Amino acid sequence: MAWLLVVVAGFLETGFAVCLKLSHGFTRLWPTIAFCAFALGSFGLLTLALKRLDVGPAYAVWTGIGAAGTAIYGMVFLDDVVSTLKIVSITLVIVGVVGLQLSGSSR
Repeated sequence: MAWLLVVVAGFLETGFAVCLKLSHGFTRLWPTIAFCAFALGSFGLLTLALKRLDVGPAYAVWTGIGAAGTAIYGMVFLDDVVSTLKIVSITLVIVGVVGLQLSGSSR
C-alpha cells in the first residue's frame, strides 16, 4: 500500500510541475490553484508513505515518476522537443525507478 501512495504521489508531482509552467509565474489563477492542490496531495501522500518505507528508494521513485511523467507530458502536449536521446533517457529513469522500487524494503 505504501508503494501505491508513492506512485500516486509521483503522478501528482507531474501535475504540479505542469501546472507550475502553465501558471506563468503564478500570474494565472486556475493553474496556480491546481499547482497548490497537486503539490499538497503529492507531498501529503509521500509523507504518509515514508512512515513505512525507507526514504532513499521512496524519494527516488517519487522524483523519477515525476521527472519522467513531466518530460513525457511536455513532449506529448506542450510541444517540447522529442529526440531519441530524450526517449532513451526517460526509459533509463523508468528502469531505475522500477529497480529502486524492487530494492526498497518496507518496515
